[in-house]
Amino acid sequence: MFSTLCGLVPMDGHYPQRTRRLGILKQVLDGTLYDALPFEFHEERGAGGEYIPLRSRRPSVRYPLARIVVDDSISLVFSEGHFPTIDCDDRRVRAAFADLARECALNQVMMEAALRGAIGSVAILFRVLKGRVFFRVLETPYLTPEWDALAPDELLHVTELYKVPGRDLLARGYEAIEPQVEYWFMRRWDRVEESWFVPVPVAGGARPRERDAARSVRHGLGFVPVVWVKNLPGGPDGVESVDGACTFRAAVETNIEIDYQLSQAGRGLKYSSDPTLLIREPAGMEGEMIRGGGNALVVSEKGDARLLEIGGTASAAVIEYVRTLREMALEGVHGNRANPDRLSAAQSGRAIEMMNQGLVWLADNLRVSYGDALLKLARMVVRASNLYPLRILGQPIEPMPDALRLGLIWPRWYAPTSEDRARDAQTLRTLTEAGQLSRETAVKTIADIYDIEDVHAEIARITAEQAGTVPREGA
Repeated sequence: MFSTLCGLVPMDGHYPQRTRRLGILKQVLDGTLYDALPFEFHEERGAGGEYIPLRSRRPSVRYPLARIVVDDSISLVFSEGHFPTIDCDDRRVRAAFADLARECALNQVMMEAALRGAIGSVAILFRVLKGRVFFRVLETPYLTPEWDALAPDELLHVTELYKVPGRDLLARGYEAIEPQVEYWFMRRWDRVEESWFVPVPVAGGARPRERDAARSVRHGLGFVPVVWVKNLPGGPDGVESVDGACTFRAAVETNIEIDYQLSQAGRGLKYSSDPTLLIREPAGMEGEMIRGGGNALVVSEKGDARLLEIGGTASAAVIEYVRTLREMALEGVHGNRANPDRLSAAQSGRAIEMMNQGLVWLADNLRVSYGDALLKLARMVVRASNLYPLRILGQPIEPMPDALRLGLIWPRWYAPTSEDRARDAQTLRTLTEAGQLSRETAVKTIADIYDIEDVHAEIARITAEQAGTVPREGA
């Protein structure tokens, strides 16, 4: 069925196959995959009385399994309680990145990137405007990256190319544009500038080549201000693919089956509420069937009458079948299969983690790709601080060393209970007293639990209090 739906999506020969594939997966994620089908699910017969097959009807029930899996996995990576802390040895730099994350709403940026990138890839644009840092998420169906052959992990440039109606260009301030004509819009980010090009009509067959000097901007950063993120390992085109694997691709066919089964069950229940009356009329001609007054079918063969409706057993069978399909789909994409109704009592964080192990594995893989992207953005900020005077929360920051070593401190998957915290405290105390663990590592271990933003400052306060040089509150 998925291949049938894909066949209904028109193929634009001006775009590569990659653009169409990502566009279809985006429709699955947004819940608009069935919009190409011409009939509603209740339309069983056409204007001429012909039967409309199920594959031509839009399901009346749409279970957003793909979006559920994506949202659940993202919440374990970049939600408020799971967002990582950018760590380094320089206390000043740690404080600057903590302030930057708040000013730029960096957790929202990364959540949006992980959501849009679930289809396979996403790009994050880095900009410095009037001394302030900004990030913007770019969808990748119309973006084409080119990598440095001598440094395969560095971009040479990223090109954006897509069609746009002339009236949209006029709304953007372009002149000498025909509103009814379709144009190519193109811009490119390289290591020196963001280049805009003069739009050209699609009908002409040529792509934009003339640089738009009025709109182009020279950034002079020395690197392409775009981070390209591959969602998961195993892209559709192998190792050389510019896209990663889609988060929910393995569940699409099963999701479609669930939608149609639930739609059929719903249709059956509606029939039960308003059943069709079947009347066998002896006077009728053999093989003839007509629709009588009201909701009735009149046929021939030894007069008879009965109600056509679905039984309760059939409805229960459909629901059980759908429940099985859901389990299989979630297992295939490592989604959350835990049933909260079965939790009779409070569980420890470790117990919940084990119960949701599949979802944790998925989120752990996402931490690799999007965590690396977050570090690349941080390194861009470091390099930009040596070129431009940056301000964070209204305060100027000093240039950061280029050789700065940056890392991420990720919080636990699930919040620990009081029993978990007591066990952690006892374990850390035993290890530190035995000399097998440093105090700094111990504090880092519990930093996310107790909302400790600066580990080194916390250790300094602990040392001062133990030495009696800092009075305790209430003393």
